[in-house]
Amino acid sequence: MRPLPVSAAVRPYDHFLLDLDGTLWVGDEALPGAVDAVAALREAGKTVLFLTNDVRHPPEGFVRKLWRLGFQASLPEILSVGAAVQFALAERISGGTAYVIGSQALVDHVAEAGLRIVNGTPFAPRADVVVVGGHDAFVFEELKVATQAVLRGADLIGATRDATFPMPDGPWPGTGAILAAVEAATGRQASMIVGKPEPTMYDAARDRLGEGRILGVGDKLDYDIAGARRAGMDQALVLTGGATREDAESAEPHPTHIADSLGALVLQEG
Repeated sequence: MRPLPVSAAVRPYDHFLLDLDGTLWVGDEALPGAVDAVAALREAGKTVLFLTNDVRHPPEGFVRKLWRLGFQASLPEILSVGAAVQFALAERISGGTAYVIGSQALVDHVAEAGLRIVNGTPFAPRADVVVVGGHDAFVFEELKVATQAVLRGADLIGATRDATFPMPDGPWPGTGAILAAVEAATGRQASMIVGKPEPTMYDAARDRLGEGRILGVGDKLDYDIAGARRAGMDQALVLTGGATREDAESAEPHPTHIADSLGALVLQEG
């Protein structure tokens, strides 16, 4: 098969931070041109790191989904917010108990950080830490227990503030929506947010990538683009997750690059 040439816009960069939802896929469907775009970056000798605020799956789950949708990927190429939460907790907190709103993947990350999970026990409302991440099975009981724990003095930590994420039938509520409910119920703000656009994710990315020019690519101005800019990286906004060209052009400063899709950004026309 003839190699896919990359566009002039991406040739100067050595490393690419690629968002997942709204950039590579929406729901369970790869976006048009995305598979070829990632393949072209690899063929051009570029390093790819998948950087995601999705807390619903473990890193291994993202690798499986990438392969299922036609992308090549390995575990070291996944930097999930769940893994970043684990690192941040291990650095910040020495032991104690945690109540987790989130998927089993997030629960496992918090446990790996050295905290004792008290979900489903009488001790949950007295947890030392409450960690919030969005998941599809969220119920009122979780909000109630988290509220009780925070009002008793638990440290409130949010994986991200993403209010929504793109799905085929329209936006779904994200971690930020659930975190906002806990904050509203308790009158307290999270003491730490880990995911994009906060520095934790980008510091971890630099550690994995090493020297060279980095381009952060994503579909959200206030998370992907703002985070890469804060980290001193060039940014590329793709218009496949809900942002419009008018949104991008009215932002100050503008993203370094604006493209209709990842394929349009990466692949050389003709």
